[in-house]
Amino acid sequence: MKQPILLVMAAGMGSRYGGLKQMDPMGAHGEIIMDYSLYDAARAGFERVVFVIKRAMYEDFHRLVGKRAEKHMQVQYVFQQVDDLPDGFSVPDGREKPWGTGHAVLSAKNCIDAPFAVINADDYYGREGFAALYRFLTSEEVQRPDTVPAPFAMVAYTLRQTLTENGYVSRGVCRVENGMLSGIRELTHIEKNGDGAKYTEDGVVYHPLNPDSLVSMNLWGFSHGMMEELQKRFVDFLRVDVPKNPLKAEYFLPFVVNDLLHENKATVQVLTSQDRWYGVTYPEDKPVVMKALRDMAEKGVYPSPLWEA
Repeated sequence: MKQPILLVMAAGMGSRYGGLKQMDPMGAHGEIIMDYSLYDAARAGFERVVFVIKRAMYEDFHRLVGKRAEKHMQVQYVFQQVDDLPDGFSVPDGREKPWGTGHAVLSAKNCIDAPFAVINADDYYGREGFAALYRFLTSEEVQRPDTVPAPFAMVAYTLRQTLTENGYVSRGVCRVENGMLSGIRELTHIEKNGDGAKYTEDGVVYHPLNPDSLVSMNLWGFSHGMMEELQKRFVDFLRVDVPKNPLKAEYFLPFVVNDLLHENKATVQVLTSQDRWYGVTYPEDKPVVMKALRDMAEKGVYPSPLWEA
């Protein structure tokens, strides 16, 4: 069996939050959100982790995250760089924004030689999601390189579990049929609306959204072949999409998954978790997350301190 790999997307700067939220202490002993994900992943069986970061972050990241992680998992680092482009392409004048989550995963192509999970660095997912993904990634179907269509999985959360009181969020809203993903729609501006939710695509007109909709929080499981698809489709993105919006076009991971679904090249099993998702989109979210993590420690869900136990 090929040991599954955990890929952590940690290059984002958290623009709405106003700082490197991935490194903000949340636990009673200075733990950051990522510590809990790494702890849950290791407990589920993951032994290898690849961190996708910015080159300028490396020293701080290694000091605050990597040194702890290296005691429990095999660790590799990959730098997501805006000029990491295929031959024949160059960075548009004035472009500073990274190319998005699809490119972040693609940045790790030389480190991925097995089925792999993908997570955001600054989201709390809970232990159930990692356990379910590890079981999926170690299954015979996923381990075989010739399985067609390619078997993928995602852990879904209900939208109401992922909203904030403090502003808008971006979510991939899922269409699920018989436990399988049939489509995903990326909505970049969703807000709470009383007990419900609403979204806008133009900043003017709002539409209601079912708060019990299942959404993707970028907790994915992929067979190894996903890297080849990401590479091929990134060229198409650069050729078709970037000229239309050279400074802001993004290569979103869910867009690639959606295309593969519609082309019958992949299936996506939807795994659900009863754990509540937590994240810090805005500074005002931090006290809520800190209280939740400390409450879980008091209930024995996590030791405190986390890693010394």
